[in-house]
Amino acid sequence: MAVEPIAATGGSQAPDTLRIDILFLDLTSCARCLAADRSLEPAIDAVRDVLRASGVDVEVNKVLVESAEQALALRFVSSPTIRVDGRDVALELRESSCGSEACADGCSDQIACRVWLHRGQEYTEPPVALIVEAILAHVYGGTRSGVASAASAGAYELPQNLARFFSGRAAAEQSACCTPSEQRSCCAEAAKEECCVVSTAGGCGCR
Repeated sequence: MAVEPIAATGGSQAPDTLRIDILFLDLTSCARCLAADRSLEPAIDAVRDVLRASGVDVEVNKVLVESAEQALALRFVSSPTIRVDGRDVALELRESSCGSEACADGCSDQIACRVWLHRGQEYTEPPVALIVEAILAHVYGGTRSGVASAASAGAYELPQNLARFFSGRAAAEQSACCTPSEQRSCCAEAAKEECCVVSTAGGCGCR
């Protein structure tokens, strides 16, 4: 997303540059990742004048998390994630299956994607108001609490949900495994395990 810089006017105690990161596993077919991406621009537009008056520039970074090693380095906890200067805008971590084939662990089960909590309600896409509140609280020193900062020195382990995703995807790539949509029509249910798990030189047994 191209975001027009907000020119600094000086004389403010707020940070000169506000960094907003969106981290995701897929930005082609996962509805939740796409929705999070769409919510960013209107949220920034809503606070643009206020930030400009405070002399704050906005920098937006989109990060496709492609491996367990990258996820560890980023202290990635769930897809999608939006961070304001390293702090997750989500009030707490909640997840559920999104149903996207892109969010499956290799050849089988769906992994869980982010569910957003705002004012007591759950949403499968981040409300613009949630992002706006997180930005303003960060810039103006609010007490809004949320998921621990990515920069925290606390202990971090790759969540099992994500570990399963990266492990399954790596195994699928090594065996040229069929996609979940292929599996649904490739063979009879009773033969799924033998057909879709056993790899051959050309891929799964169903190919």
